[in-house]
Amino acid sequence: MKYPEFIKAVQERAGIASREEAEKAASATLRTLGERLAGGEPHDLASQLPPELAEYVRYDEEQKADPFSLEEFFQRVSAKEGVEEQQAIQHARAVMSTLREAITAGEFGDVRAQLPEEYAPLFQTK
Repeated sequence: MKYPEFIKAVQERAGIASREEAEKAASATLRTLGERLAGGEPHDLASQLPPELAEYVRYDEEQKADPFSLEEFFQRVSAKEGVEEQQAIQHARAVMSTLREAITAGEFGDVRAQLPEEYAPLFQTK
């Protein structure tokens, strides 16, 4: 999936008014996801994303995960995006739903496997 398609899908899924806001949502969510993933997983994920998105999750070296809760995940997305937490939740879910389509099922499974069960609501579409 190319960058414009990814952003358009996020915008439509989240009901975001502008492309710029959808880009902020994608950036905030993917940066936060990158902080939560460990080892080479951020790099593996980045390798399947368009360059404009890959920069948000890739690290030069292997990374230790910051094992924060789902609640903190949404708080971090909210702060990075500059929106209320409820809106950030909706946006993060739209980004994750789009991510599921943009990468291979195996890679998405690897990402999901690094997150505890409490993260299940992140992958809900509504």
